[in-house]
This record gives sequence, structure tokens and C-alpha cells, in this order.
Amino acid sequence: MSKKSKQGRKAQQSGGGTPATVALAASGVPFTVHSYAHDPAAPSYGEEAATALGVSPDQVFKTLLAEVDGALTVAVVPVSGSLDLKSLAAAVGGKRAVMADPAAAERSTGYVLGGISPLGQRKRLPTVLDASAEGRPTICVSAGRRGLEVELSPADLAALTGARIARIARG
Repeated sequence: MSKKSKQGRKAQQSGGGTPATVALAASGVPFTVHSYAHDPAAPSYGEEAATALGVSPDQVFKTLLAEVDGALTVAVVPVSGSLDLKSLAAAVGGKRAVMADPAAAERSTGYVLGGISPLGQRKRLPTVLDASAEGRPTICVSAGRRGLEVELSPADLAALTGARIARIARG
């Protein structure tokens, strides 16, 4: 990957940390922060990140919020696919899932759309990580703002967020 910047605890000490990077630094798990110049005209935040970092869209995961039976739930899926709402509902023992209202997602997480990280959210929500992450040494997820990604192992992401692993992506 290109454009590697701060690693580990340096993200917290730099003063430029986000709640996600501060939480990662405090956890002690290894991670790498990657930054790139975000283009506001980019049609897809995730695909923009993959292109900017020079990695496959299968390695970059987007963080989506849905309501499962009325409760906000975090879904982390590859940017190369889409979220299967029925599978997400089943993964958390629910019956019906719909995408969350964008304003509710921002309020609950403390992040803006396109920069929502599964880490460091204001309120810990049920989280499901797509099973395609398993077996990969690392994946990239938003570090809490547009143009900033964090790379870490899927196992560490699951442990830090309390995520269940399930097939929730299509495509």
C-alpha cells in the first residue's frame, strides 16, 4: 500500500487523531493509518479509497448503518459489494432490516457519511463484519473522516467492535 502515515500510538500523539485512531492506539493492536486527498466529486467513497491506496476494492470495507427491527446496527462489507439486508437481520437475530436514516447514523456514531468508522463510535452498536474479511491478513476501514483509512487485521477489528462474522454482502 502507498501513502502510509502514522502507525500505532503515534496516531494518538500526533494531535490529528480521530476517535477511531485514538481507540486503536489505546487498544494496543497493530494498525496503519493511510491518508489521501479526498475528492468531493467522487461517486463512491470506498472505491475512491481503494484507488487512492492502490488496493483491491475487496480489501477496503465500508461501514453502513441499518435499522434491524428498529435498532441501529453496524454492517461492515467490502466496497466491491452491497449489503444484503435480509442476511444482516438474520445475523443479529432480527426479522427486518432497512438502511438507517443518514442523520440518525451520523448522530449515533459521531461521524459524517463517507467517514463513518466501525471504531470509536459514540455508542457501541451491534456490529456484523462480512465473512469475506476472514482469511485476509488485513483490511481497510474508515478511520473516521473522508480521506483517512485504517488498516488492521479482521480479527482485531472484530474483537474491538464485538462484531459477529457472517455473510452479509452481495456481489
